[in-house]
This record gives sequence, structure tokens and C-alpha cells, in this order.
Amino acid sequence: MDAQSFKEFGKAALDFIADYMENIRDRDVLPSVKPGYLIDLLPKEMPEKPEQWQEVLQDINKYIKPGITNWQSPNFHAFYISGCSYPSMVGEMLSAAFSVIGFHWLCSPACTELEMVVMDWLAKFLKLPAQFLHSTEGPGGGIMQGSASESVLVAVMAAREQTVLRVKAEQPALSEGEIRARLVGYSSDQSNSCIEKAGVLGTVPLRLLAADENQIMRGAHLAKAVKEDLANGLIPTICIATIGTTGTCAYDDIETLASVCEEHNIWLHVDAAYAGAALALDDHAQLRRGLERVDSLNYNLHKSMLVNFDCTAMWMRDSNRVVDSFNVDRIYLQSKYNGQTDIPEFRHWQIPLGRRFRALKVWLVFRIFGAEGLREHLHKQLRLAKRFEQHVLADARVELVAKRSLGLVCFRVKGDNQLTADLLQRITDRKKLYMVQASFGGKDFIRFAVCGMDPKEEDMDFAWHEIEGQLNKLLSEEKGKKIEAITVNAHDTQQKDNEDGISQQLSSGLHISLGADERAP
Repeated sequence: MDAQSFKEFGKAALDFIADYMENIRDRDVLPSVKPGYLIDLLPKEMPEKPEQWQEVLQDINKYIKPGITNWQSPNFHAFYISGCSYPSMVGEMLSAAFSVIGFHWLCSPACTELEMVVMDWLAKFLKLPAQFLHSTEGPGGGIMQGSASESVLVAVMAAREQTVLRVKAEQPALSEGEIRARLVGYSSDQSNSCIEKAGVLGTVPLRLLAADENQIMRGAHLAKAVKEDLANGLIPTICIATIGTTGTCAYDDIETLASVCEEHNIWLHVDAAYAGAALALDDHAQLRRGLERVDSLNYNLHKSMLVNFDCTAMWMRDSNRVVDSFNVDRIYLQSKYNGQTDIPEFRHWQIPLGRRFRALKVWLVFRIFGAEGLREHLHKQLRLAKRFEQHVLADARVELVAKRSLGLVCFRVKGDNQLTADLLQRITDRKKLYMVQASFGGKDFIRFAVCGMDPKEEDMDFAWHEIEGQLNKLLSEEKGKKIEAITVNAHDTQQKDNEDGISQQLSSGLHISLGADERAP
């Protein structure tokens, strides 16, 4: 493919993308395909001869698009929002064109330095403590990881290595193997699955502590667990708190957790993958309490910041603790600038060696929307969630299971859990809306998250209309089943009464007959 063909292909692809986004409301949010559909449709071998791009683009429309779950549809309300915007798409295209693999500064100076700039921009936008800025004198700073899963794993492994070094110095009689075998970490049972997985991958068993009735993990929970583990000879290593839990978007008590972690030399990481965006809003300023005392935290720009996946911001109070844990240098990674400047070598802050030029799409989004536009985008999600919540509150047949939090509303059908499960299944089968189920305190509920690239008030009304319609049918059928059950039971009872009456009559007649026979000569 030459440059001219690339221009033609690229323009056609842009038209395809724009048409897809503009008409996404008209498509079912869930695809109508079955497992294996694409495997059966496509050839078993790659084409031997080159094909024309026009044919390939037609096949994307014919084969690929029917199997897409439309995450940017305003009728997608599952999980959490998947950020997206046209500026981010353009940034992704430019990043792909430059094809940077930025494992050290000289590989592409703009890759490293633009990341430092936009990470400081974002930290200031979220009003994070100055210790997390590259521009502040000290070892702190931020990096763009691929996901919250990577960020949490980096924190777990760094905490593990730092704890091993510390305990070896404090208790030289212990071997490194003995120390590693005793490490233990903590999080809430409301935390994301990636946290439990990080414990497995990082070989630090994590205790998932039961949250309170408000789905919050507090210092008292942690202190009790730490006391138990110390008594059993274990070594507390890391605590992973959450700002915006997956189930209900609850906020752990960072201040009280920090006090316990400081007392016992435990690394405190905060997973703010979804709710971290709210730190930018003054009416959520309480979420910033205690952040100056944490060792690291992460926030997914690919959720509420109009940046497409993948892009997670991670800040560290002391990056040296991570670098010291991961630093592996080879001669081919050396340049005359190594160690000569204050520019970080981000390869030591992450799991992979190579790095994508993620900062480019973030820079475009920040410049084209501006801080004002980003704040308005966040406020819009709050307004839309409130509108949907009002529909829920107006219907006596359903109930909230937690306070509305940011763009998330959690509700259930009153009564048995099966009613909520049946309602969700009906809605999912129709493919007009997509929501997912969660559970807490023995109650199953439905999570409704405001998502999509450009959701509007009428989308919230449409969602409730769809839910209400299926709820009406469900409860009507349930009522019919109860009436039928009562009728059948009444019929069975009546039939039993009739049978009992006949039996009594037969028994009485038999007694009379036998009596006459007995008197006969």
C-alpha cells in the first residue's frame, strides 16, 4: 500500500467511524450472534494474494460490526464508562503513525517529556498533593500505565521487594525465603477482581476484609486483621484501598487506613480507577482527605476523562522505591543521558520494557476540551444519574440498595432475589439495554452506570421506559402464576374434601351392610 492508497483507505475508514458513532443509538447495544459465529464465517488460512482495502472495509461492516458490543452506545450501562472522544481517536492514530517504543528518553524524547507534562496537568486538575508532581522537588511523579490492573500489580510487587529489604535488615536471622513466605496484604471484599489477581501474580496473599454496612473498609477493620497476622508471625506488606468500588462506587476511609499503615510500615495504594475523576470537583473534596499519606494511587483516564482504552494514570510518592525494585539495565539500554538529568526512565516504573506514546492522545483531549469542558463532562454524568435515580424513586416496586454515587445507580426489585435476576435477564435478552448484576448483604441488585460517548437526558428516560415495561410484564406474569397456584391448590383441596366425603360415606355404608349381615341367621 502506497501513500495515496493509504490516504484513500484512511479517509474511507474515518467516514466509516463517523457514521458508526453518529448512528450508534439506532443499533442494539448487544450483538445478535452466537459463540463461534466469526470462526465459522472466516477462512481457515490467511489469503495467499493481497486483497483490496475496499473489500476489507466491506468485510468489517459485514462480519465484524455485527459482533461488536456497542460500548459507546448511550444504552450501554454495564460495568463503568469506557471513555472515548474524537480527539482521543485522532491522538491514537498519530501515536500509531509514530510507532514509538519509548523504553528510554532517547528512543523519543517527546514521548517521555510530554507524559511528564500531562501527568502534572492531570494531577493539578484533580488537586492531588504536590508530592505527586514531577515539577515538585522530590522523588514523586506520575506515569501512564496500561490499566489499573498493571498499576496495582506494580504497587504489590514494589511493596513486596521493599518489605523484604526492610525485614532482612531488621531481622538478619531470617532467610529471604522465610520472609517472602510470611508476607500478607489487605483489601476490601468490595475491591475489584484485579486486586485479588495482583496478589496471586505478585505472590503476596491478600486478605479481603469484610466491608461495613455502607460497603466501606475502615482503619478498624485493617487494624484487627494486622493484629491477628502479627500474632501468627506474618508480615503485613500492602493495603489496597478503593475510591469507587466496583459494586456500588463506595469510598474506603483513606485517613484511618493511612494511620494503621503508617504505624506498621505498610504500603498504602489507592485504586481510584473510576471515581478518581471526582477529585476534580469541589463538591467531592472530601475524597481528597488522606491522599497526602498514601504511597501510590491510580486513576483510569479511559473511564471518565474522554480518553479511549488503554490509559491509566499512576502516581507515586517515592518513585525510587519502585525503581530500586525493578531496575534491570543492559548495555543496549544505555545512552550518554542516563542518570545525567532529572528526566525519569519510565521503563523502571512499569512491568514491560516498551511503552506506547499514550500521552499524545491525552494531550489532544486536554487541549481540545480544556479543564472547563472536562469538568462539565463529569457534571453531566452526575446529572444524568440523578435523573435516572428519580425514575427509580418514583416506582414503589423497586428500591435503591446504595446511595447514588457519581454516575452509578444501584437498584433492585423488592422481594426475592430471583425477581431482580429475572428482570435483568429479560432486559438483556432484548438487547436494547446492557446492565450487569451485583450482590451485597444477601441482596442481588442491578448496576446502572451512565456510559456512552454522548448520553443525553432522553437516553435515561428511554432506559427507564425499557426497564419499566419489562418489570410490568414480569410482575404481571408472577401475579398470574400466584393466582394459578392458588386456583390449583383450591381445586386440589376441594377434590381432596370431596374424596374424603365419599370415603366417609362408603365407610358408613359398609358398616351398615356388615351389621345387617351379622344379624342374619
